[in-house]
Amino acid sequence: MSDSTNDTPKEFNITLIGAGIMSATLGIFLQKLMPFARISIYERLDEVAAESSNAWNNAGTGHSAFCELNYTPQKEDGNVDLSKALKIAQSFEVSKQFWAYLVEKGDVESSVPFINDIDHMSFVWGKENVDFLRLRHEQMTQYGLFEDMLYSEDHAQIKEWIPLMMEGRDPDQEIAATRMAIGTDVNFGDLTRKMIEYLQNQDNVELFLGHEIEDISRMPDDRWEIKVKELNRDTTEKIQSDFVFIGAGGAAIPLLEKTDLPIGEGYGGFPVSGEFLSCSNEEVIKQHEAKVYGKAEVGSPPMSVPHLDTRFINGKRTLLFGPYAGFSTKFLKNGSYFDLPLSIESHNIWPLLSAGFKNFQLTKYLVKQVVQSDEDRFEMLQKYFPQAKMEDWKLHTAGQRVQIIKRDEDGNGVLQFGTEIVASEDGSLSALLGASPGASTSVQIMLDLLTKCFPSDMETKEWQDLIKEMIPSYGQSLAENRELCLSTRERTTKVLKLEA
Repeated sequence: MSDSTNDTPKEFNITLIGAGIMSATLGIFLQKLMPFARISIYERLDEVAAESSNAWNNAGTGHSAFCELNYTPQKEDGNVDLSKALKIAQSFEVSKQFWAYLVEKGDVESSVPFINDIDHMSFVWGKENVDFLRLRHEQMTQYGLFEDMLYSEDHAQIKEWIPLMMEGRDPDQEIAATRMAIGTDVNFGDLTRKMIEYLQNQDNVELFLGHEIEDISRMPDDRWEIKVKELNRDTTEKIQSDFVFIGAGGAAIPLLEKTDLPIGEGYGGFPVSGEFLSCSNEEVIKQHEAKVYGKAEVGSPPMSVPHLDTRFINGKRTLLFGPYAGFSTKFLKNGSYFDLPLSIESHNIWPLLSAGFKNFQLTKYLVKQVVQSDEDRFEMLQKYFPQAKMEDWKLHTAGQRVQIIKRDEDGNGVLQFGTEIVASEDGSLSALLGASPGASTSVQIMLDLLTKCFPSDMETKEWQDLIKEMIPSYGQSLAENRELCLSTRERTTKVLKLEA
């Protein structure tokens, strides 16, 4: 079929690019806060939540900083830096409040749970690591967010918690573990599909699958014109929108470049792929019920913290180990190998090169990971599961993550882990860049985006009341207010049917 263009533009108040957890979350916020606004959601693939939000592609299945040791680095003075852990733990509690609201309202169908309770544990060996974990526990339990965290160096006690990992382990090995029974496993693919389904059922929301964004440009009246290609029919059309959100995962940086906005200058992307070993032996899967995180190798990216992870995917319990980092020039799992080279422009070539020079250890680590053998991967698994058998495990390719490289004050590049919101000066266009722990903290990230892009509306009593209905703790610190933290958890645990 020949390419044809529809010259009559569709008009929307809000356009969301990408049908993942971020667009779903922002879409529900805006639909509740602006019930008469016309909202469009555009997705390049033929299904919702098929990239980073997909359960098999997403390593972040309930990041709440209970067990992820990369969120609590040790400072030069010997103490543990808890700032990131406190922020993430509080953000995850905010997410649970929002999800509980959707369940209570019947907006999200919950007969098959998208969230399940599962222990979150840290596990280390060697005197230095044991000393660190002990100190981490002492400092974290001073806060209500972490006060239920248990700690043990006793082999017998730890064997009760994680028998699979202790069977066949050297009884003289110096080990330690922490345990948080209030941990969870979240299927973000399932949650996203349920949220998008709610939006589709609203009269003012339209979902367009199989549509690729070709260009985004500012109109004379300061609205945005978006050129969209319908892939299955090979036709293009133009739409016009007052507000645009680019929530397209790894594709966000190339799409932001199309806007020609100054906020996109100096940004580059560094793609990192991931692989997991998945267990096929049902008897082994039954013996482990926890998310157990260890310490990452020196020079590895945060997303490469090794963990033996119980998951619930499509209603079935699974067991994964990894991740093993890889490298691909794709920005999306279903992307093109030309994504990285085509993203390089004059404004970001030096930041990309200088960041590469400064992160030689990371480059060395990735090369080592890419060339490792099946035996090398299995050797790492055996450090966590001594009696593992190779025939019970198969390698699974996860999704792509694009870490941000941004230009600093000196014009050099800085590799930045985590997520970042960028927005035009008038707030009419915004983009979410970066990766982990995005999905778990998606609600707080979208609240921050609303504050940045809709500042006047966010100050009105109407919006404040609606947001507090959705998130009762809004405007208060769960890290500083122990009673509020505990009562909030008690409520969300009941609504989401999680064990206390």
